[in-house]
Amino acid sequence: QVSVRRDELTLQALFNEELGVLLQVKTAERNAVMQTLRQHGLSAFSHFVGKTRPASAAAASGMTTGVGEVQVWRDTKAVFSAKLQDLHQVWDSVSWQICQRRDNPACANAEHAAAGDPADPGLSIFVNLSKQNDKIVHESIAQSATKLVSKLPNQSPVFFKNQRPRVAVLREQGVNSHVEMAYAFTQAGFEAFDVHMTDLQTGRAKLQDFQCVVACGGFSYGDTLGAGIGWARSITFSNALADQFGRFFARPDTFGLGVCNGCQMFAELANIIPGAEHWPRFTTNQSERFEARLSLVEILESPSLFLQGMSGYRLPIAVAHGEGFANFEPGKGGRGNPGQVIAAMRFTDNHGAATEAYPFNPNGSPGGLTAVTTADGRFTAMMPHPERVFRNIQMSWTPEDVSEYSPWMQLWHNARRWVG
Repeated sequence: QVSVRRDELTLQALFNEELGVLLQVKTAERNAVMQTLRQHGLSAFSHFVGKTRPASAAAASGMTTGVGEVQVWRDTKAVFSAKLQDLHQVWDSVSWQICQRRDNPACANAEHAAAGDPADPGLSIFVNLSKQNDKIVHESIAQSATKLVSKLPNQSPVFFKNQRPRVAVLREQGVNSHVEMAYAFTQAGFEAFDVHMTDLQTGRAKLQDFQCVVACGGFSYGDTLGAGIGWARSITFSNALADQFGRFFARPDTFGLGVCNGCQMFAELANIIPGAEHWPRFTTNQSERFEARLSLVEILESPSLFLQGMSGYRLPIAVAHGEGFANFEPGKGGRGNPGQVIAAMRFTDNHGAATEAYPFNPNGSPGGLTAVTTADGRFTAMMPHPERVFRNIQMSWTPEDVSEYSPWMQLWHNARRWVG
């Protein structure tokens, strides 16, 4: 009875809903951590409760049991043992049942089945660029960076190689991430300008004054008109704006980027973007829910000026969209030609394989498609948000130095090199 009571007390202490934290630290730093806790009067409430046992370490030590399990020992006796996968499945079960009723049941089942999969290697980063060269490029760009200029230009600029090319960061009601986008362009040697659609409508700004147009993410018009569709209609339903955008897209010295909400907006303008006639429409996610995740993508070989030298990269990236499904079916609100579209990026699973499986592909797009570009590479549209992860510290997970730029910063460097 005493032994049973001790086991109960042990489990009550370790598995309860009181305030607390489970902190994992390196063994070499354990004493330093305890000293810090002691200095703040927390040593009486702090206890060493265990160690992780990676499969590699267990194999090296000859262990054949306990790998992939949570075990609680006391007095040389295991008082609790369960597989991590089983515990993850139990933990996820309530969310799974809610999603089954609220969202697409097939996607809910797929996500639940993947929860705690011991064969899942998790997110990873694969790049071809050496850290040394990457650091040199970053330092040179950082040294030349200046404060973001938000005033509108008063006259058409002349583009010289030693000047900062002007970028119009377009905004509409509900759009977000424009500040991050402007900052990334500025860091790469551009001069970014905050241009609201009303500035173009009233003539306070003209696209002829810019070399680049960026349509950012968010929820234009509160998504009541279909995310970026209403934004695009404000252009196509205005003869003056349609003509202005058409002339801008046709200029050989211009380029542009559409992200998330802006990706959908660019796709709706495909008829006036040279080389974009095969792009799909982006419609409701197959999961039937808004997706906000850190997903893994692979950059494909394409003419996109933004992604030059990055083909083969596999990188985590932020996604936040409710309408990211690349829809090529005219009968279901789509359009375009999947056989002719130029893909620039696709979702992969954590093993690096292109996938349509949820949740690794958050919207269910065929072949994992999540970015498209034109034949000349001047205009690119993508669902994920590179501007939200161009610094390592912005990642919710990264093995890299958090004080450095992430590999995504090369996207803006590429644009600056293209301008010359």
